[in-house]
This record gives sequence, C-alpha cells and structure tokens, in this order.
Amino acid sequence: MGNIFEVTRLYEELEHIRLENQKYKAELEALRNSIKPLDRVIGKSCTIREVKQTISDYADSNLTFLITGETGVGKEVFARAIHQSSGRSLQSYVKINCAAIPGTLLESELFGYVGGAFTGARKGGMIGKMELAKGGTLFLDEVGELTPELQVKLLRVLQERRFERVGGSEEIEVDIRIVAATNKDLMPLVQAGTFREDLYYRLNVVHIPIPPLRERREDIPLLVAHFAEKAAKENGIPPKTF
Repeated sequence: MGNIFEVTRLYEELEHIRLENQKYKAELEALRNSIKPLDRVIGKSCTIREVKQTISDYADSNLTFLITGETGVGKEVFARAIHQSSGRSLQSYVKINCAAIPGTLLESELFGYVGGAFTGARKGGMIGKMELAKGGTLFLDEVGELTPELQVKLLRVLQERRFERVGGSEEIEVDIRIVAATNKDLMPLVQAGTFREDLYYRLNVVHIPIPPLRERREDIPLLVAHFAEKAAKENGIPPKTF
C-alpha cells in the first residue's frame, strides 16, 4: 500500500509542476505579445524602418538571416529582435562569436564533443551551442571568420539539419533558426576562395544591412535620450535631457 501512496503522491506533484509550467508559459506568451520586440530597436530613419519591416515580414519563417554592418552598429540588437519576433521566442537564444575562439576550439564549442575526443576533454563529453539552441535561435557573430572545415559542417546543418559531435559518429538532428552576422563583405572572400559560395547563399537568404549612425543622423537624438534614461535608472539619479 505504501508504494501506491508514494506513486500517487509523485503523480500529483508532477501534475502540479506541469500545470505550473503551463501557467508560466502562458504568462510569458502574454508578456511577449504586450511588448513588441521591434519597439526595442531605437530609430526612426528610413533605413531602420525598412529593416524593422523586413524582420517583421520574415521573423516567423525558418529562413536564415545575414546581418551585415560595421563594428558597433548593434548587430546583436537586431539578432535578438529577430528571435523575439518569431515563434521561437520562448525557446533558447544562443550566441557565439566566431572570431573570439580559436578555430581548434570553435568546432567543439559549436558542435560539442564526446568523452575522450581529445586530450583534456571532459569524461562525459560536452553539449555544443547547436544543441543548446535546439528549438530556438543560434546567433553566429563574425561568421566570416569560420575556417573552411567549419564552413563545411555549418553548410550541412543548414542543408540537412543534422551534425555529429567532435569525435562522435551518432548523427544529431537539430531544429534551429540561424542568424549570422559579419562586419566584412563576404563576396570578395567568396571570390578569393576563402569563404564557400554555397554557404554564402545559404546564409544570405534574408539580408539585413545595418547602416552606421553617420548615415542615419536623425536616429542620434533618440539613442542619446534612450541611453541617458538607462544610465539614470542604473545610477539612481534624475534623468538628463539634451
């Protein structure tokens, strides 16, 4: 009898957790609908309005985005807006800077590895960013820095939605939206043979060019006001005006 009561108690606890999860998911969905992600993108210039419209048009698709622009234009702000405007917004948003990690380590960071794959590897292996982003969005910043070997593996993910961990042989299926960004013009790299042409066209399905502020000066007052208000809140002082 004791076992029956224990099973009943566990079932009731699991059911309570399930209902709680449903409630929190509904609250998150309501919050997502009440705050439009694109409203967080500061700017009223013609180019920014066009970018917002493009994101709004294609965010709910599974198409890959390529965000281009100089360093400092805020490419990740737009990557997050794409994720938060999509049906994947309640799932993970995972980012990785392809230029910040040496090529030998970037492969295991992206795809994970099995135990004993290389010297110093964790005994139980490691899950990579691809798996962490499952169901959600993977943001690949500075994608132009990928080595030729990683370009091939990324191309396979885009084509087949599957990959293998470093040192492993088991194929892992993954459902993710990839958003890539670069401060380089990739076409000259394609012509030079250092960036795969087929990968370029797989990434450049929806192009989001972000112009620098010198080309959209009408956005400067809005950005100044935004950051002034943010700084005032963070430091507990009255907001400043300009």
